[in-house]
Amino acid sequence: MPTSLLDVQLEKILAKDKEFLEQTEFPIVTVSSTFREELKEFHGNLDKDLHANDLNRDIVLSRAHFSMAFGTAVQAWLHKNPSPSRTNKLPKHTNLPSFAHPESAWLVDPINYVSSSKFPKIAFTETIGKIIARNPLLKTVKGLIDKYGRSKLPISDAITPPLLHLFQSVEQPIISFHIESGNKLAAIGKKIVQVVTDPHVREDYLLHADLSNIKFCVFDEKTRADFFEKAALHGKTVDPERVIVTGPPVDPRIISARRHKNPEQLYHRPLRVLVTTGGLGTNKQEIELILHELFDFLRQRPSPLQILCYGGTHHDFTELVQKIAREERVAIEPLDHIYAKFRLIHGKHIMDVNELLLHFGFPWADCVITKPSGDMAYDAAAAGCSLLFLSPWGEWEENIQEVFEQLGVGRKAEVSHIKDQFSILTKRVFDRESWFEEAQKNALTIPKLFLNGSANILRVAKEWK
Repeated sequence: MPTSLLDVQLEKILAKDKEFLEQTEFPIVTVSSTFREELKEFHGNLDKDLHANDLNRDIVLSRAHFSMAFGTAVQAWLHKNPSPSRTNKLPKHTNLPSFAHPESAWLVDPINYVSSSKFPKIAFTETIGKIIARNPLLKTVKGLIDKYGRSKLPISDAITPPLLHLFQSVEQPIISFHIESGNKLAAIGKKIVQVVTDPHVREDYLLHADLSNIKFCVFDEKTRADFFEKAALHGKTVDPERVIVTGPPVDPRIISARRHKNPEQLYHRPLRVLVTTGGLGTNKQEIELILHELFDFLRQRPSPLQILCYGGTHHDFTELVQKIAREERVAIEPLDHIYAKFRLIHGKHIMDVNELLLHFGFPWADCVITKPSGDMAYDAAAAGCSLLFLSPWGEWEENIQEVFEQLGVGRKAEVSHIKDQFSILTKRVFDRESWFEEAQKNALTIPKLFLNGSANILRVAKEWK
């Protein structure tokens, strides 16, 4: 493992993470983002020489791969401490929760430990990803490529040395939330519980599917059937007992948000709308149009809507939202003002903004406007929210949209006519419930498969000894 990291403190953290992985019950890996400052603060409790720098911005490639992995770690931690203290105050910067138990589960992302010589490739990959995510033509080209299978991750050679170093001596089954990490570790003989995060089987998942040291946790029975079909087409023989239906992984704190939801309230107060982007700032142009239109509702007296916008770690996205608010003469109010007309979640750190989303977004929202992604859609439905879908990124998101439309939880957002759509969907006709009321009821009664994914994934790893 090369030691020329960007920050000499990271060498100490790398050693601590490696030690935790070797001792924990559930070692978890993903490829999503840096969260170095949180690691410095957490490990700083053990080493006085480690100090976080809140000014450093995280590199974020995917909220989905972060949130699903982190939520599964939280599931294991809460098993140790089922009733963590709750507060209505803003979360502190140290967002590795106080109830984190490294001996129970530990999450790593090798991006945190890429050597200084190769780290520019990580930053460049994020930049290119954001350009593609914000350009409809480039996004379409990428979608066509993804439809027929992805090549290896562009940063594969950069993450390989720290990944192999971290798991060199790990003997427990390793839960992987990214196929790149799972394939590399399976190839050297590690026991891998590979989470197929979407109702879609990419060719990459089949690379080592015939090996006995890898198991797959899949979205539902249809995904399981698709897995065997695609494996057979690629000449792979897969033991059926190694492909297990677990449902999508969701942070248990999001599921607990369901208790705040009551569809009967929607007729008697403003509709609470959460507008979200993803880890690369997708659907930016659609969100710009939507905010301009929906802000018209905020100027009404009384306003039929309240809006909370999740901008993630994207500085340009945050500037755009602030610019629109100024143009529309709508004040951006503090996050803890839950009755405010408009609020914004943004920051430099993925863990920070993710915790704010869990704290202020999902428990509060009635409806979530988002692309049909494996993080926001799963989380919103599990939190008891209806969904209005922005344009999907690729075939896997089209599949996700279809799943939640069939459940009666979501439907396509009519971006060019969003005001009319909201007016129609909030109306009761002949005393029949509005679409928003019906969709939230459906979200609150979705099959338990959509709520128990994280626990089921942990069970698969625990039972594999």
